[in-house]
Amino acid sequence: MRIGIFTDTYPPYINGVSTSIKMMEKALRQKGHQVFVVTVNTENMKYKYEENGRVIRIPGIPIGIYDYRLTGIYPVRVLNKIKKWNLDVIHSHTEFGVGTFARIVAKQYNIPLVHTYHTMYEDYTHYITHGYFDKSSKKLTEYFTKFYCDKTATELIVPSQKTYALFKDKYKVDRNVHIVPTGIDVERFYREKLDVNKIKTLKKELGLKDEKVILYVGRLAEEKNVELLIESQSYFSKKYNTKLLIVGSGPDLDKYKALAKKLKCSDSVIFTGAVAWENIPYYYAQANIFATASTSETQGLTVIEAMASGLPVIAALDKAFEGVVIDELNGKLFKTKRDYKKCVEELLNNQEKLDFMSKQARITADSHSLKYYADQILYVYKCAIKTKEKKSIRNKISKFFRHN
Repeated sequence: MRIGIFTDTYPPYINGVSTSIKMMEKALRQKGHQVFVVTVNTENMKYKYEENGRVIRIPGIPIGIYDYRLTGIYPVRVLNKIKKWNLDVIHSHTEFGVGTFARIVAKQYNIPLVHTYHTMYEDYTHYITHGYFDKSSKKLTEYFTKFYCDKTATELIVPSQKTYALFKDKYKVDRNVHIVPTGIDVERFYREKLDVNKIKTLKKELGLKDEKVILYVGRLAEEKNVELLIESQSYFSKKYNTKLLIVGSGPDLDKYKALAKKLKCSDSVIFTGAVAWENIPYYYAQANIFATASTSETQGLTVIEAMASGLPVIAALDKAFEGVVIDELNGKLFKTKRDYKKCVEELLNNQEKLDFMSKQARITADSHSLKYYADQILYVYKCAIKTKEKKSIRNKISKFFRHN
């Protein structure tokens, strides 16, 4: 099968969506399929062709939200290049920018369009409105989400039960919605596959010794609720030999550093800033527990990565983690800051339970391997092709009767 992936985020830019796409691309190629990519050029305002023309980067304008760029001009030479790919299916991973281009190409060349909804936009409207017109902005977000995901796509994919419920229960979408959790290359996080010397070197660079390490990996922004982890660490640091390792960057990095200083726990909170994708497994290998207080995830890939590293996960009670974090088996779920402290303390005080959950976490991660992911994605592609064929037949019949 010849598959076209259209996305606004793609390596070297790293976030959850970018990682998800890279894993999907790898899984499909391992199955013998040809994968082509249309994405944004984050370096300059030029068109760029990579991997013998299999990747096209389109110029994009920064929009002030993280490092995202918006594209809007698609020259004939790019359309002709994509036409020569002779795609069987297009898979878009964004509602705007390159996602709009995906819809144009799909319609112009009559190619089935599969769309994956990655982002709970209602949790991000504050970046645009800054607290004003919150209700109306969320209603507008709902309108655009339903239009791009329901009206223009042949088949729709969501990564979790949480996003499925958004479309079926809240938005009342009457169409196929496929739940396909993102797969990851779990083996690259296995500790036994990592370079022992690199683990030791990084530990020394981070200033770690024999502490229990609580790890957070992700973007540092308001919706991630990282302040709960830092505020709790100010409590843990007084009672236990522990440190909070925060891996990632974002608009609130300085704010969180200031918070740690204000709470007098700077010595027990380590901020690494952005970390190269290939080095991430070595940061997981430094930790004993993974924690996240975010309720804005559609799935939470870092949770699966942590489990592949053998880390029990302490996560906020949220539908995004349903079926992944199983309370008292591979981790613990919490509702409040007080609950979170109890969860952490229980594992800090019980090494036997920590070891048990660590083993169960690793088992859970294995069920999210790439081979299962590819099979589920390919099933949706086949559904899209069949749906498109049926629609084309209906249109031909309707056209025939209109003219006779």
